[in-house]
Amino acid sequence: MNLSWIDLLVVCIYLVLIISIGFYLSKRASSSINSYFLGGNKIRWYFLGLSNASGMFDISGTMWTVAILFVYGLKSAWLPWLWPVWNQVFVMVFLAIWMRRSNVMTGAEWILTRFSGRGGKYSHIIVISFAIMSVIGFMAYFFEGIGKFAVQILPWDMAADLGFMTLTSAQSYALIIIGITTIYTLKGGMFSVVAADVFQFAIMTISCLIIGYIAYNAVTGEQIAAMTPQGWDNMFFGWNLNLNWDGLMPALNGKIASDGFEMFGTLIMLMVFKGIFASLAGPVPSYDMQRILSTRKPSEAAKMSGFTILVLYAPRYLMVAGLAVLSIVYLSPQLSAMGTNVDFETILPMAITKFVPVGLKGLLLAGLLAAFMGTLAAFVNSAPAYIVNDLYKKYINPNAPAKTYVRYSYVASIILVIVGIIFGFYAKSLNSLTLWITSSLYGGYAAANVLKWIWWRFNGFGYFWGMLAGLVSSTIKLVF
Repeated sequence: MNLSWIDLLVVCIYLVLIISIGFYLSKRASSSINSYFLGGNKIRWYFLGLSNASGMFDISGTMWTVAILFVYGLKSAWLPWLWPVWNQVFVMVFLAIWMRRSNVMTGAEWILTRFSGRGGKYSHIIVISFAIMSVIGFMAYFFEGIGKFAVQILPWDMAADLGFMTLTSAQSYALIIIGITTIYTLKGGMFSVVAADVFQFAIMTISCLIIGYIAYNAVTGEQIAAMTPQGWDNMFFGWNLNLNWDGLMPALNGKIASDGFEMFGTLIMLMVFKGIFASLAGPVPSYDMQRILSTRKPSEAAKMSGFTILVLYAPRYLMVAGLAVLSIVYLSPQLSAMGTNVDFETILPMAITKFVPVGLKGLLLAGLLAAFMGTLAAFVNSAPAYIVNDLYKKYINPNAPAKTYVRYSYVASIILVIVGIIFGFYAKSLNSLTLWITSSLYGGYAAANVLKWIWWRFNGFGYFWGMLAGLVSSTIKLVF
């Protein structure tokens, strides 16, 4: 992509501002471990809600969502139920209040309010293991996504030969952007993450409105109908998907077969069951739970979760739908020419390259970088708490000075980022990582965590073995 100097200037200004936020707030964040990871429980709920929404608005997820809308049409609206997208409703209604009343710092620390004794200790360790494993999986997911995105939108060839290995341009871009994000997150802790997220969410919302406006003026319903199979525009479904791309883009039939979504009715039934189950399990020990525990009081934890739903989906899906229909109408011939080698996860950057005008392109790129950096920053800030607070402080050095815990948080963050990047080098695709995280890893998490809320006789040993079985199964699925 050829970027004008205006576009490059907008992106550079954004990056400088984000790093400056981290350094400006570093003194406030480093005063204690509570300030570093929870903002001292002084951040207002609506800022935390915007931060939570910004953390869920990532490039990798947006690229995947654009790709599935392109392939599956309006029926793709059901596929994000894999996460599920509506788990915040359950959190808002009762789970957030229960968790915030505990006054703990992490999900692992919270589990000790439910289980005591030796079973509680085992449960504590397995939650730490899950938190670390999930953040490494997400780091790999981010590495894969930002690399594919950056190589399509940035004009420089960043391929490099390091002697012991050769970096592709996508991998080099991913390393640079992840490095910048890690720097501002390390310096400012939770304060910089939330401040940057609020700023980033404003940029992303403007970007979404721009894309929606461009698509509204450039595409008609007749054009979409001419380029899509019968049933593409129908949100509802039967037992089978019944989408046939023969005569339009035959490679998409192979994509549908490889995804395994032909029996769509059965798939959605399983998704709904799994989604309700996973929602009742509560938020995983990650940035979502961290936002809940960072609120000033329990009632604000519920407000924050509800506000997240309110502000996230409308702007995000305005961008997703706009880019998808632009791609269908104007990029289908180019994608068809690729044959079976087409990579549908590159639709998003291709659409930006073709349709967004000079000046606005820089703002949109800054917004999409903001989406990625906000999500990554949330993980980089939340995961080290499980290592420092739940391992080092609890079992090794419980009486260390506050500054020591903060310094070890820096080290833990850097180690987790490096390990996640290493896994990212071996990732097959965004879709494979998405399905592993949502189906295998989170699926293994759900059963034991539903029972911890609703079955009073469920003990720490049962929780430990249930979680361990889920972790082992998901790891086998990832490897084989």
